[in-house]
Amino acid sequence: MASLHTLAFEIGTEEIPAFDLDQATKQLEKLAPAALDGARIPHGAVAVYSSPRRLIVMASDVADETEALVEDYKGPSVKIAFDEEGNPTKAAVGFARGKGVDASALEVRDGYVHAVKNVPAQPVRELLPSVLESLITDISWPKSCRWGVRTEYFSRPVRWLVALLDDEVVPVEFAGLTSDRTTRGHRVLAPGEHEIDTAARLLDVVRAGFVVPSQEERERIIREGVAAAEAQTGARAELPAKTLLEVTNLCEYPTVLVGTFDEEFLQVPEEIIVDAMLMHQRYFPLYDADGKLTNHFLVVSNGDPKAASVITGGNERVVRARLSDAKFFYDEDRKRPLESYVEKLDTVVFQEQLGTVRAKTDRIVALADHIAAVAQFSDADAADAHRAAYLCKADLVTNAVIEFTSVQGVMGSYYAEASGENDQVAHAIADHYRPRFSGDEPPASAVGRAVAMADKLDTICGLFAVGQGPTGSSDPFALRRSALGILTMLLGDASLPVPLVPAVDAALSAYAAQGIDFDVDAVRAEVVDFFITRTKVMLRDEGNAADTIDAVLAVGVQEPAEFVLRVRALERVRAEEPEAFDDLATAYARANNLRDADAGMDFDEGMLCEVEHALSCAVVQAEGRVARALEADDYAAALEELASLRKPVDLFFERIMVMDEDLAVRANRMKLLNRFVSVFKDVADFGKMAKQAG
Repeated sequence: MASLHTLAFEIGTEEIPAFDLDQATKQLEKLAPAALDGARIPHGAVAVYSSPRRLIVMASDVADETEALVEDYKGPSVKIAFDEEGNPTKAAVGFARGKGVDASALEVRDGYVHAVKNVPAQPVRELLPSVLESLITDISWPKSCRWGVRTEYFSRPVRWLVALLDDEVVPVEFAGLTSDRTTRGHRVLAPGEHEIDTAARLLDVVRAGFVVPSQEERERIIREGVAAAEAQTGARAELPAKTLLEVTNLCEYPTVLVGTFDEEFLQVPEEIIVDAMLMHQRYFPLYDADGKLTNHFLVVSNGDPKAASVITGGNERVVRARLSDAKFFYDEDRKRPLESYVEKLDTVVFQEQLGTVRAKTDRIVALADHIAAVAQFSDADAADAHRAAYLCKADLVTNAVIEFTSVQGVMGSYYAEASGENDQVAHAIADHYRPRFSGDEPPASAVGRAVAMADKLDTICGLFAVGQGPTGSSDPFALRRSALGILTMLLGDASLPVPLVPAVDAALSAYAAQGIDFDVDAVRAEVVDFFITRTKVMLRDEGNAADTIDAVLAVGVQEPAEFVLRVRALERVRAEEPEAFDDLATAYARANNLRDADAGMDFDEGMLCEVEHALSCAVVQAEGRVARALEADDYAAALEELASLRKPVDLFFERIMVMDEDLAVRANRMKLLNRFVSVFKDVADFGKMAKQAG
């Protein structure tokens, strides 16, 4: 029996960016087994490991050679493959050439020619160099670099290669390097080269070099260190997933340390302290039992644990400097009222073709006024919406936000309070960027939602006006996220009672008044369609049927709120009242299948018999009731009225021959059916759902 071997392959590099390393590890988990399979190399389990300076592939039970293979390809029929004299035709010759055999070697079986190739077994050692080199070149990086005089690309310069099949070096070449059996240890704790005697020992040697070669294991070590620090301080840490992933892939040998800063810095708004630590330094803040920020923080170190006090002290000095800057900026910014910063927004460009943030502010104010009026805000709330809209971007030119950009809006809220603005205005300024992502809470107040909607809608309409709307998977201005935020505010539990399309018109009018040149009607149609598309996605994600969505869209609904309510009502009837739904779809289908749309709807009442008259009365009554239900947004009631038409239309078809020999009678009945179908047209196109009705 042939022996089985362990394969170890390590790509050693300069430090790879944290998120790129995570993606490369995931890619290799697919690339490595696929590359071995593609070369027909028999193997067992394949595992991938990584640290900031290396990517490792380990494969077990690798065979000595590939399996011999017989490839049998079925070709054209004998009649096509050979002429009357039995000579191969062009079809046979071409088929044979394509399979790498001579036409004379073709075999005839079951009326067809076959090309049979015997692929001999190959030594795996001969195949591995090209297979392993392909793993290096097949990894896709967001950004790559070249180094020295090399022409090869990788995320960061490649410094060493290890390739071993048991104790034998597999010769792999890349960027002027040739693989050998030496890896590198931790830069500080075990610098220099470390020799590996056999492939199965690679991970042991790496670990002995103070490198934890597993992202999952490093994260576990960090979490355990955080838990110990929480027990030590009596505080609680927050570990945002993105930051945790980043620090996990910044360290080869992580150690969690506790640092402190002066309590005087707690006078600075919490958000700016957290930004300074979490976003800029990748430190984790600690909170007390009441959820208040403490003057402790956590550092994930990649240094020598024996030098913990030195490392902690250095990081504390960094924090002190950052927080000193933050406190200085905060104190300086508060020396002027927030309103005084508004005019400085003229120095900040919103978008090259759309002017400055100051011009955007004026448009937000006008749009917020429109929303407040349509939503019938009280005079006080309308005034607060106007004021918050005017001030919402002012903090963009303050020192604190210029330095700590993630606290925009929040700092404006603090400065508004310090300037004497009321609580509702201040909170609306803080909230107007929300919801910032899917699942984020919308602004807490109607005033905040009005300002947030005005800001987001202005951005969407402006960028569509200058041809910068999303295309395919590209959405550099995050307009889809902004649209989702608006939909959340229009459709949520505390929704704004504002129709979207008139608000779009108001936003586009503001741009036209500003002198931006664009086709208003075309852009309006694009923006409305953009919102409808986002609403469709949202409804599908909820689990609503595609044909229900299409049936509602077919009647020309443009308002997202109306679109959603109709789809949900129709889905509810479909799921909870299948008989009523069957009545709806069947009534529509029976009439729609026979009607003549060109005949019109002006039927002659005097020509109707008793059964026809009964249907006519039911239709007239339903028209009024459906119209009133739609006006009140009571789609359930509208559907109930439509379902009630099942009985009179069934009786009509049982007793009446629509295609009467008398053409006048036939035409009158067609008009009655057209009138019947028209009652449905403003609710949904049930023809798109009739097939599912049964």
